[in-house]
Amino acid sequence: MSADLRPSRRTVLSATAVLGGLASVPLTAGPSSAAATHRPGHGWPSPFVVGHRGASAYRPEHTVASWELAARLGADVVEPDLVPTKDGVLVCRHEPEISGTTDVADHPEFADRRTTKTIDGVEYTGWFTPDFTLAELRTLRAVERLPELRQHNTVYDGLWCVPTFEEALDTRQRLSRELGRTIGIIPEIKHSTYFRSLGFDLEAEVVRILREHRLNSAGAPVDVQSFELTNLVQLRTRYGLRTPTVFLTSETGAPADLVAAGDPRQYADLLVPSALRDLARYVDQIGPSLVQVTSDLVDDAHAAGLQVVPYTLRPENEFLPAQFRTGEDPADWGRVLDYAAQLLATGIDGFFTDAPDLGVLARDQLRG
Repeated sequence: MSADLRPSRRTVLSATAVLGGLASVPLTAGPSSAAATHRPGHGWPSPFVVGHRGASAYRPEHTVASWELAARLGADVVEPDLVPTKDGVLVCRHEPEISGTTDVADHPEFADRRTTKTIDGVEYTGWFTPDFTLAELRTLRAVERLPELRQHNTVYDGLWCVPTFEEALDTRQRLSRELGRTIGIIPEIKHSTYFRSLGFDLEAEVVRILREHRLNSAGAPVDVQSFELTNLVQLRTRYGLRTPTVFLTSETGAPADLVAAGDPRQYADLLVPSALRDLARYVDQIGPSLVQVTSDLVDDAHAAGLQVVPYTLRPENEFLPAQFRTGEDPADWGRVLDYAAQLLATGIDGFFTDAPDLGVLARDQLRG
C-alpha cells in the first residue's frame, strides 16, 4: 500500500468528534465565512451540466472515451468515482466490486480472488479493486455496466482500460485545451469509512494529487463529493482542501459514517433548513437524488448559502417517473426533456446526466 494512503493520528478525527462538532454548530442566517470563500460553479453556465461518469448513455462509464464524449457533447463538468487499488492508487470505478464494469470474470488467473465482502452493511460477491495492484488491474478491460438497457454500448466492450484519477485530471486538462473552454471535474470519494477501516486514507491522496496538479484552490475547476459527512468536514478542517465540496444524499438510508458513529440521523434529517445551515459551514453544495428535489428544498438550500446539484438524469424508461415513460420497454427512451424541464423549474444550480447532449438541450430550452 502506498504510504500516502495510510491515516495518521494527527490528521484523522473520530467520526463521533467531527459529527458531534457539526451538530453543535450554532444556527446562522447564512453560510459561515469559511463556506462563503468558496465559489461553486467556477463560472460554468447556469445550470451547469455534469457528465455522470462521462457520457454513460453512449459509452461504458468511467472510461477516457466516455469523459471525452461528454465534454464534446457540451458537458461543463465530468465525474469520476474513486476507489483504491491494493498498492494505493486511486482508480475510477463506480464501486470497488468490478465484475459488472470490467471483464475480470473472463480472466482465469484471477478466479481465486472472487470473494464476498460487506461494505457499508451491504454484502457483495465478486472481485474488488483493493485485491488488485494497478498493474494487475491494467490487464482488465472496461465493459458496459447496464447491457440489458444499453445494448448499443456493448459494442465498445473491451476497448478501454480502467483509468486512474490522475489520468482523469489529465484528460480534463487536455479537453479544456482542445475545446477552448474550461472543463470541470467532480471526483466522488467512495466508501470513505469502509476504506479507512482497511487502512486507506483516500482523502489524503485526493488532496495530494490535486496539489500536484495545481488544482487545490477555491477557484480551481474542481468540486469534491461524498455520500459521507465526516470526510467532507475533515477535508476542509484537517487535510487542507480548498476546492468546494458536495454532500450527496439519498432518498433513504443514512451516511455510513453516521451509522458507524452511532448517530441516528438519516439523509432526510440533514436536508431540513436548520441542518442545511449547519452543513453550509463545511460544504458548498448538496447533491440530492432527483426524487428528493423540490422547490422548497432548493429554496431552503439557497437560503443557507448552498447550491443544489442533483443526480442523475437518464433517458431510459427504467429511470424515469411513470408519467414520463414511453411504452413498456425499460430500455426505450422516454420523455426525458419534459422531466428535465420539471426539475430545472425548481431552480437547481446544476445536474448530473448520463446524456450530456440532452442536458445541454434542456438548459437551452429553459433559457428560451
